[in-house]
Amino acid sequence: MTPILTTRFAARAALVAAALSLAACSQGGFGGDDAIELRGGGAGSGAASDPSSPAYFNSVVGDRVLFEVDQSTLTAAARATLDAQARWLLDNPEYSALIEGHADEQGTREYNLALGARRASAVRDYLVTQGVPDSRLRTISYGKERPLEICSEEACYRQNRRAVTVISAGPGV
Repeated sequence: MTPILTTRFAARAALVAAALSLAACSQGGFGGDDAIELRGGGAGSGAASDPSSPAYFNSVVGDRVLFEVDQSTLTAAARATLDAQARWLLDNPEYSALIEGHADEQGTREYNLALGARRASAVRDYLVTQGVPDSRLRTISYGKERPLEICSEEACYRQNRRAVTVISAGPGV
């Protein structure tokens, strides 16, 4: 190879490596969704039947609570789910949580970002009152940017008015 071709090849190889690294970061590592089970350290098998696993948290404890239209007030059902989340987090101190606030597609982007932030804060504040250290919790609002359901019907809107607790191993999220 000539020096020019070698330089071009090296530059392209570096770009491909950088792109793969960025893709791995955006997917939580090279393992993608399966990696969360590996990040649990000695936290168990990672199966939904293992009470200390993220899969158990998501499927048995419940990772989300729903809200009424234009509300950030926790319902009785939401508080029951959050009580279970708090117990799980207290029993599994090796995990931290990112609480995502979401809204339905109605209203402006700015309004829904603020509403999502209030919903995420309401969840965080409740978990703290149940004994979960604030240092293990972070919040983010996605507003209406990440809908679960896309349609202009109440059944879809209802699923999108939510806060989701996303757990990860380690002291910070």
